Amino acid sequence: MTTVQDLPQIKGVKNIPISEGYTSGHRTCQGCESALVMRLMIKAAGQRTIVVGSTGCMYVANTTYYSTPWVVPWMHTQLGSSGSAATGTAAGLASMMRKGKMHKEPINVIAFCGDGGGADMGLAAISAALQHDEYNLLILMYDNESYANTDIQASGSTPYGANTTFSPPGKETRIMNKRWKKNTAPMLAVGHPDVKFVATANGSYGLDFNNKIRRALTIGGPTFIHSIDPCPKGWDYDPKFSHELGMLIVETGLWVQYEIIEGELTLNGPSRAIARGIRKRKPVEEYLMRQGRFAHFTKEDIKIFQDRVDESWEKWWLPGVIPVTMGQD
Repeated sequence: MTTVQDLPQIKGVKNIPISEGYTSGHRTCQGCESALVMRLMIKAAGQRTIVVGSTGCMYVANTTYYSTPWVVPWMHTQLGSSGSAATGTAAGLASMMRKGKMHKEPINVIAFCGDGGGADMGLAAISAALQHDEYNLLILMYDNESYANTDIQASGSTPYGANTTFSPPGKETRIMNKRWKKNTAPMLAVGHPDVKFVATANGSYGLDFNNKIRRALTIGGPTFIHSIDPCPKGWDYDPKFSHELGMLIVETGLWVQYEIIEGELTLNGPSRAIARGIRKRKPVEEYLMRQGRFAHFTKEDIKIFQDRVDESWEKWWLPGVIPVTMGQD
């Protein structure tokens, strides 16, 4: 295994690096939280980083007419290939250094993918990458809860009842998507017990996000972060509210902030306060009704949503994280 960079934890928002590795030149939508995630990600990682991007919003928006916002070396890979590309890049660097064709130094390898390319199409490749513990790499899945690059189709991460081009509400069937959101991060953590770091993240909590990136890159081996990214186009809201919606999804308990470091799970931020009873969860209605994709919801639909969230916090083995209840002998 090659050595990792020394990336100390950042103490305070004012100490987040000023240098930019993701600058002007992209075509993301107004209020795109995924663009913020890319910017924070490379700030935390630093210039000695190779970024590999799967097809998706952050590929199309970031490579247009021979221009790119990436200041660091960047490569495109196919929709379901983030895990494969991350492993190949890390292996290639290790081989070149071993043969003396490159100066031996720690270089970060980060592969990012959307929820369509990660939670759905690329899940097998990510799983394979997480089994290669001889390589240092990070896979970051930015989750805007749809195939947003191809006109907002439902993915495995799309919430119950959301209006997408694949699940539009109609007179005959008002709720088309009856699936609950795929719980990707715990699935990967439990299924790959040798992985040292798995976490959830949120660009609305910038300092927490930066430090999770740094912990993932310095702990060694393959790591995984799942980020929830509000999407004005797909979620149908005024772009200026992206930051607020990013906070609300955590404050309602619908999204749980945590990290699993060498098998030990720790809740972060508001999620920790909610689990300890210090802070009450806000009603999910406050979050749902600010988005056009849930405009067709009735009181009964909101109750179904609220009941599922309540159950995840009150009955699951780990609140909001592991959907297993303890049976009776």
